[in-house]
Formats: sequence, C-alpha cells, structure tokens
Amino acid sequence: MLTAISPLVRRGSKVLLASGTAATCIVITGHKHITSTECSPVAYNNNSSDITITKNVGNLELVFPTMEALLRASRLITCAATMAADYSLHSYISDVFSWIFPNNINTISEEKLSKQTELEDKIAVLQKDLDRIQNEYTKSPTNEDEKYTGSADIKEHTKSKRQQKEEMMNIANKLAIAEEELDSNIDTNVVHERNAQRLLQLFRANQGVYIKVGQHLANLDLLIPEEYIQTLSSLFDDAPVSSFQDVCQVVKEELGAHPNQLFSDFSETPLASASLAQVHTATCKQTGKKLAIKIQHKGLKETSNGDLFACSTVVGIAEQLFEQFNFGWICEELTPQLPKELDFTNEGRNAEAASSHLESTGLDCVIPKILWPFTSERVLTMEFEEGFRATDIESIDKAGICRKDVAKLISSVFNSQIFGSSFVHCDPHEANVLLREHPTKKGKPQIVLVDHGLYKRLDKEFTDAYARLWKGIVVANIPEIKSACEQLGVHEMYPLLSSMLTSRPFDEVVERSQSGSFDASTNGGGDKHVIRGYAQRYIKEIIDMLDIVPRQMLLIFKMNDCLRHVDMALGSPVNNLVVAGRYASARVYESDKQSGGSFIALLRSWMSYINVLLRINMYEFGSRLYIKN
Repeated sequence: MLTAISPLVRRGSKVLLASGTAATCIVITGHKHITSTECSPVAYNNNSSDITITKNVGNLELVFPTMEALLRASRLITCAATMAADYSLHSYISDVFSWIFPNNINTISEEKLSKQTELEDKIAVLQKDLDRIQNEYTKSPTNEDEKYTGSADIKEHTKSKRQQKEEMMNIANKLAIAEEELDSNIDTNVVHERNAQRLLQLFRANQGVYIKVGQHLANLDLLIPEEYIQTLSSLFDDAPVSSFQDVCQVVKEELGAHPNQLFSDFSETPLASASLAQVHTATCKQTGKKLAIKIQHKGLKETSNGDLFACSTVVGIAEQLFEQFNFGWICEELTPQLPKELDFTNEGRNAEAASSHLESTGLDCVIPKILWPFTSERVLTMEFEEGFRATDIESIDKAGICRKDVAKLISSVFNSQIFGSSFVHCDPHEANVLLREHPTKKGKPQIVLVDHGLYKRLDKEFTDAYARLWKGIVVANIPEIKSACEQLGVHEMYPLLSSMLTSRPFDEVVERSQSGSFDASTNGGGDKHVIRGYAQRYIKEIIDMLDIVPRQMLLIFKMNDCLRHVDMALGSPVNNLVVAGRYASARVYESDKQSGGSFIALLRSWMSYINVLLRINMYEFGSRLYIKN
C-alpha cells in the first residue's frame, strides 16, 4: 500500500553481465591514464611486443580482483546460511538454553519480566484488533454499483469509513505507545540484533557494492525490524575507509600527479566515506577556495560486476527458500545503474544539469560547483559546501530552523525535478540531503544536495501521465485518477497504484472527494503501524502491480522511499500531497498548452489549474492560522 513496499516484492530477478567485461577490466586496471585535459586512455605503441606485454600485465592484474570477489562471495554465502539457521533454530535453541542454564535466563528481574510479558500480550491483542479493523476499512464493496460512483448511499458509506478510520488510528496509536513502552523495558530483539550485526560486518568487510545494498536496506524502516535500521544506518556516514596510499594511487592514475602536487592542504583523513568513494578536503591552489574531492575506492570498477552477480545469486536462492524474503529488487536495480554511478564525469554532468534547473526555480537549494580540470572517471572535484544532515533534528533546532520549512523545501525540490525538468535524483537518502541556515534569510533553510551519480530522465509521456495521476489524487477526482492510471498501463488496479504512491488507503481519496479537504490522514505514532499493516495485506497485489507499471516508476518508488524516510524523521510536518499537487497541476497545464488543443480546451485546463492553486493556497493559509492559534 506504500511506496516503500513496492520494490521489495520483485521476484525472479536476474542479473546479466555484459560481454567483454574482462577486456574492459584489463584496460581500466592496467593502462588507463587520464591527465587534467584527457578523458580517454592514452594511445598504445603499435609495437607488437608492447601490446603483448600490456595484455599479459592486464590479465595478471585481474587475478587478484577475481580472487577478492570470490572471497567476498564466500563471506556472503556464509553469512546468509548463518542467518537462515539462526532464525530457523532460534526458538529451539532458546528453549534448550533455558533448560540447561536456567540461572542465566533469570538475569532479568521477575518484575521486569512480568511487565515485559504483559506488554507483549497487550501488543498481540492490539495487533489483532488493528488487523481486523484494517480488513474492514480496506474492504472493497461487493456490489459493482457501490464502487466509487457517487451513488445515493455514498455519504453513508463515507461516514462509516470515517468511523472505521478513527477506530483504526486509535488502535494504532495505542499499539505505538505499547511498543515504545516495551522498547524501554527491553533493549532489542536478540535474534534481530545479532543478525543485523552479522549483516553490518559482512557489508563492512566486503565494501563497495555491499555497502550500497546495506544503505538500501537502511531506508526500509517500515518493512524490516528496527534493529536492522539502527544498525545499518551507520553505513551512511561510517563506511569503510580506503588507505591514503590507495587514495594517492587512484588520484595519480586519474589526474597524472600526487594529490599534494595538485592541491594545497589535501587531507589524509577523509571527511566522509560511502559505498563507492570517500571525500577528502583540500584547497585550490589557483583560487584558495576549499574543495571537496570525491575519490573512488581502489579496485571497485574491476570487481563490481562479480559482486553484483554473487549478491543476486545468493538472494535468488534465499527467495526460493523463504517465501517472505523479497530483496532481489536491490540487485536488479543496481545492475544497470552502477556503471553510471562509477563514472564520476557522468555525475558531474548530472550535477550541472540539476543545478541549472534548480536555479531557474528559485528554490533555496545549492549544488556544489564542479571543477572539471581535476575531474575524471574516478575523481570528482567540487567546491566545498557546509551542511548537516536534513534529519539531524538537534542541529535543525539549534539553528532555529522550522522543521515544517525544511520538509516543504525538500518536497518542493524533488517534485520540481519530477514535474519540471523530468531529470530526477533517485538516491536522496539522508546523507545526500544536507541542510544549513540560509546565509541571507535568517531562520530559513537552504539545502545542499550532493551525490548526483544516480539520475533518471523521465519520458515526457510518462511524466505527463504521472502528473495527471497526482493531480487527480490531490483533488480526489476518481475518473481522472482512473484515466491517468490507464495511460500508465494500469486498469483495474488503479486504487492500488494510487495507494502505493501516497502510502494511504484509496478510501481516503473517496472520503476527500466528499469533504473537499486535503486532510485525510492522521499523523502520529500510529501511522507507521497502519502502513505496515497495508504492506502485509497487499503484498500479492503489489507483486502483480510491479509487473505492469513502466520501469521508470520503480525508480520513482525508490526515490519516494528515501524522501518518506527523511520526512518521517522530521515528524511529517507537511502535507506532501499538497506540495506534489502544486507541481503536478502546473505540469498538466503546461502539457495541455503544448498539445495544441482548441481554445475552449485550453481555457478549461487553465481554469482547472487556477482552481487547484486557489484551493492549495487557501489550505496553506488556513494551516498557518491554525498553527498561530
């Protein structure tokens, strides 16, 4: 029912390795040399003996990366087998351990253990109640005439649904409170914590692609246990670090000189390290400006395809063995995108294109300027921009910045990319969306958007249909929603697609179609439990849905996952439905203008656009008055 679950249910994923990979690796590993003005390998001497030597050296240099890839694959297989055995035998082992070592089990006080048992029983009852009311709330009408057609009984239907929703949210909030109390009574679920640590150790040991997989998992806070989220979140800013010697070697191979020859004050210790690269600071000798230099981890290009193949193979086996294990989508999505992310010149071009668009919007978002003379496939040099994570609540409050302003700005930036330029940053996780107080607007936020390796250019036809879908969702126009979904290839399951995009049940759209309000969801601790329930309830339908929607939609789902994670960390202070509606409606109107329709048709489109804007402005004005009072 939500964007987060959509990619999780991809099944039967396959990874295809391009032919000629070994030859490419030989060239990259052994002989690529890029100066500040070159963007291609240097020419080889035509002497046949030289050619023979380079081939032999290249093949020799492939031996060690291949052996390292096999070692990483063996670690992955060992970890997967250990985790599977741990979960399968956990209950049995616990019983045996408690029988052999009864004194060790009783380290928890009787009072605390009694409280824990009481809370667990209470949670189990609340979960059953939540499942029951969700089943009633999301149940579709059996009579075809009752299905969202505006019949005479729809007001009574809407009233009934509203009462069910209030009961559902009441139960969900009680469940959230009970789980918080249980969390304070016990530290963690031992088996989850143990296996989360195993995964973390695996990702850190294997590095590269594995870190990327771990970061994907850390964003799925509505679907996997909290112990995994807390443990794997460290991979966003505490990834393994390459040695300074390796860093210098990569810079010299790419730019033709040692870092200290190219820059002043080049830091030996990285400012941050991520899955594919780490960032060092330096000073530009020509301008004296502080720089951020992103340097790819040594050997990553040579082994990335093998690592992806190993990951996809093990995950595929796990999907066959365990019905509820559905993580093949991660490897499937990484395979075509990773080569683009490993080419930092591509990232530089993406950054400049995104910067040009955002400057035209007037949004307070900064993208670091690229220094091309010091940029190559494995080294990206840019001007340094200060900032802290957009999810760092303590720093936001300390800077005197309103969280609502932050959430609205973030949502505006990415909706502007989708519906404006159609050139979308698809990896906006919390480490890539930085924040600072605006230098000239006191108390207002300014975003620093980094890591532009993963972008997607959306087709015009797709973007137009997607905009019409969002406009229909915002104004609760069910025929318009259905029509837009049909343009995207979705027919009978249009309520499900709408729900996946908004993370809310489609009945809320029906409710808003009667009330005329933009408010149909309830924020609070219960929301997370409600959404988890939808994830479990509609898992089979979502599997079918993902085989229907255009592939571009999968990256949109991934982007929405990241943004939802950031928004929930901020406390969901803004109605993102309204923000998306503003940009989507503008896109629909622009599309209608370009279509060359009649004057009457264009006038209707303009009036519809103005109507949406007026409703949004009135809603936002009312929200500000409500907050002040």
